[in-house]
Amino acid sequence: MLDQYNRHINYLRVSVTDRCNLRCSYCMPENDPCLLSHEDILSFEEIREVVATAVSMGIDKVRLTGGEPLVRRDIIDLVKMISGVTGVRDLSMTTNATLLSHFAGPLAEAGLHRINISLDTMDPEKFRELTRGGDIRKVFAGIRAAKKAGLSPIKVNCVLAENEESRDAMDLKNYCLDNGLKIRFIKQMDLKSGHFSVVEGGSGGDCRSCNRLRLTSDGKIKPCLFSDIAYDIRVDGTREALEKALRNKPEKGTVSYRNCFHSIGG
Repeated sequence: MLDQYNRHINYLRVSVTDRCNLRCSYCMPENDPCLLSHEDILSFEEIREVVATAVSMGIDKVRLTGGEPLVRRDIIDLVKMISGVTGVRDLSMTTNATLLSHFAGPLAEAGLHRINISLDTMDPEKFRELTRGGDIRKVFAGIRAAKKAGLSPIKVNCVLAENEESRDAMDLKNYCLDNGLKIRFIKQMDLKSGHFSVVEGGSGGDCRSCNRLRLTSDGKIKPCLFSDIAYDIRVDGTREALEKALRNKPEKGTVSYRNCFHSIGG
């Protein structure tokens, strides 16, 4: 698919839930995170329909996100459903990895290809503070399980409040080099101020080459993270919502007042 700026759109990011088992300070409010009601969350059948329709239009790369996708009940079944869609060439997931030691093997068996892991520090106490209670040992266990299961490549997403020369960033970089992982530095973003930049070690944030559409956990197709443009599959129908998002994908991101990272998948 080509949008009006001649960008090749082949990537769909799917938020399967706005729930998370952590409360990272830059992603989700500590109290009253404005969670969706369960009846508003898309069913697996609805998600698969969106993926299948998108693939028929030219999408071949799908990433499952959250919130935290591994807290969605029966997530393995959804991975099986999506991996079974003919034309999905690349199926991946972004996770905080605290539950991954239990899921890595079944995810690989269900058809997941690779995984991105969110980790911002190697310091257990700082990790606990950033995530408001998380146990970093579970993340390392999840990474080991992902390697054993063959989910490769494993990419580590590090959100930077400062710059890539910070102690946390350098410690993480060295850990990734020592363990055969790929590191990506993501400067902290702000939806409402429109503050974002190109991911170091990746292509996210480069509007000139953006190749993605997004499906929120309550069924909105969004052409841009930093925009309030959205089309509801339950109102417009799946194909029409996708076509509208493609036609109206902005040239570049601006601001978003209606979205939260935990509900749209960052």
